[in-house]
Amino acid sequence: MSDGYALNYLIPKKFAIAATDVARREAQTRIKQAVDSKEVDAALLTQNIASLTEARIVIKMKANEKGHLYDAVDAAEIAKAAKEQAHVDLPLEVIKLEKPIKELGIFDIPVSSADTFGKFQVTVEAE
Repeated sequence: MSDGYALNYLIPKKFAIAATDVARREAQTRIKQAVDSKEVDAALLTQNIASLTEARIVIKMKANEKGHLYDAVDAAEIAKAAKEQAHVDLPLEVIKLEKPIKELGIFDIPVSSADTFGKFQVTVEAE
């Protein structure tokens, strides 16, 4: 392949850089930092899930006399309640709800991210 595309387009537009020894070392350093950061995030998520299993998360919603909610409880509501009540910051993508909660009761909330799996309980009560 011709070097012209890289020299005339990619490098001037900052879409690529020349593959020098310094650039290679910097790329390897950035890759190592990204891997280390993912490991720290996974450890923190495991710690957060463990602390949530012991916490009592209660969400109060308006419901009718039969116990059906007027508005469903979704992952965003659960993450907000976990942050406010248990002081645990959960990303929305780790909360694996099959469907939103639409009734009062106690529910097991599955949580997973990469190799980390767990669950915690959420109690939905009427206001």
